[in-house]
Amino acid sequence: MAKNILLTAVGGQGLVLATGILAEVALRSGLDVKTNDVIGLSQRGGKIMGSVRMGEKIYSPNIAPKEGDILIAFEALEAKRMLPYMKEGGVIIKNNYEMVPSLVQQEKTEYDPDIDSLLTGKGEVISLDATAVAKRIGHPAVANILMLGIAARYLEIDDAIWHQVIRENVPEKSIEMNIEAFDLGKAGTY
Repeated sequence: MAKNILLTAVGGQGLVLATGILAEVALRSGLDVKTNDVIGLSQRGGKIMGSVRMGEKIYSPNIAPKEGDILIAFEALEAKRMLPYMKEGGVIIKNNYEMVPSLVQQEKTEYDPDIDSLLTGKGEVISLDATAVAKRIGHPAVANILMLGIAARYLEIDDAIWHQVIRENVPEKSIEMNIEAFDLGKAGTY
């Protein structure tokens, strides 16, 4: 059976790095993996998304509506956008941090002030200010790895694999900070 993981963010929040780490971790644990990123607006504060499908045999990186098992939303409003892709009873990991997307800045859409009420009843919702926790650890940029740690609770992949892949993919000077962020997320002690 496949695990379908959606990642969504505003450009600059580390979605591409997180998607790559997640895919590599799954590969090293012996799973077949397909991944997809839509990052065209990432440099401009635009909305971006990624998907990772992992399992015994995966044929496509695309996740159909109502097929997502886990949603990792690095920005609050982006969780709302991906709800149609989540299956009933899925896991939604939402950063409460608001990084206003460019369409809101351009007044082409509004920022929904009550995203949490939209998530009620949609599955297990883990809502936290991952950016504030990351700042406390040492830098807001590790929020994405903290959120991967939370997602790792729902994936049967050894922590040693996670740690190794993180070490190989983050800047050398921030390795220990990223490992700490992952471990806090995995333990739920943030």
